[in-house]
Amino acid sequence: MSGNIRQKLDVELTLVLSFGFFGSSLVWSIYNAYVPIILANNFILSTFTVGIVMSIDNVFGVVFQPLFGSLSDRTRTRFGRRLPYLFVCMPICAVLFVILPHMSYLWAFMGVAILFTFVMSIWRTPAVSLMPDLTPGPFQSQGNGIVNLMGGVGAVLAFAGGGFLYRFGGISLPFLVAGILLILSMIMVAVFVREPKHLPHVEKKDKTPFSVAAKEFLSAPKNKSLILLLFAIFFWFMGYNAVETFFTLYATNRLNMDAGMASITLSAFALALVVFAIPAGIIGARFGRRKTILVGLVGVTCIFIPFIFISSGIIAMALMIVGGMFWACVNINSLPMITRMSGPIKIGKFIGYYYLFSFLAQTITAPIFGAIRDAVGHYQSLFIYAAIAFVLAFLCLIFVRHGESNDTDEASADDADIESLRTQ
Repeated sequence: MSGNIRQKLDVELTLVLSFGFFGSSLVWSIYNAYVPIILANNFILSTFTVGIVMSIDNVFGVVFQPLFGSLSDRTRTRFGRRLPYLFVCMPICAVLFVILPHMSYLWAFMGVAILFTFVMSIWRTPAVSLMPDLTPGPFQSQGNGIVNLMGGVGAVLAFAGGGFLYRFGGISLPFLVAGILLILSMIMVAVFVREPKHLPHVEKKDKTPFSVAAKEFLSAPKNKSLILLLFAIFFWFMGYNAVETFFTLYATNRLNMDAGMASITLSAFALALVVFAIPAGIIGARFGRRKTILVGLVGVTCIFIPFIFISSGIIAMALMIVGGMFWACVNINSLPMITRMSGPIKIGKFIGYYYLFSFLAQTITAPIFGAIRDAVGHYQSLFIYAAIAFVLAFLCLIFVRHGESNDTDEASADDADIESLRTQ
């Protein structure tokens, strides 16, 4: 039985545990699509101020997601080390998300938004850690493809379904439906996912900072690759998150769409990610994760440039579809490169590093672009900004030499440890 586990990916298990990421992707997509509109239209905030507010969740991601990722590595309960975070925090997030658009005063809106983003930062890393916890290294690109397929489904439901719900029942209806689906996602994970009861020895006290921890667990060449990869992640999330955050404002101002249609157009990007998520994982495993990500970065950059000039919603939709396919090549294969360097014991900690750099990027990118847009006076600059960020990510990644599915001297030992966990 254990030999068979080594031979293939457990698709059913991966699909079910992906509901945690599905719920996270769903609510964040609604949040990013509609909160800027609420802030700009209801509370009459400048683009720079909107960018500052939208960076709060990323500040919490920088501070708390690495902390709770590392903490979940050391957690021991009868439900496992990751699941308790989901069971406690997901219902709280659902309630806060539903009431968020009903806040009539800025101070009340900000209070609920800050509490929501804090609680989200507690359970996101434990949720993402479930897949590499139970998946051998060579199959983590394919596993991450399935996870991101479910996340993409959540984003499509958020952007497309949310757009229709907005047109039908106003801005509060997408938040209500997303809150309900978040609860249902938690129930799916609670009913069908069981974590192993026994884990390899994990140090009880492990509070080493990133720079020390990287050197402690990795050889010098892998340490260099890890740092370069994390900076590549930093730059491409600067570009991606700026587009995700401000696309609805770009589309309503440049393409003369209403908020609902702008959200539906953005859903084309997420839909392409859904369709191409599993193929992107297979391509990464077959031809190399690094090469696949480099191709994706070039593709997304080339797709974003025409947005500087277009004024057609149909062309924007088509470009979003192609861009989403290239983004899948980047997004699906990056996290497995990180977890391949970590080994099975420190998965939560290294995923915390991933989120540290990605959320640090997202923390600064919204206010930076907001200031640029206020200075230049138009939203076409959004895609110049994003293209530059992707080029910088490309330059970092070309020097990365580790993180492939067949890489690391400890690969066999790591996969044996994972296999033993899954069979307990």
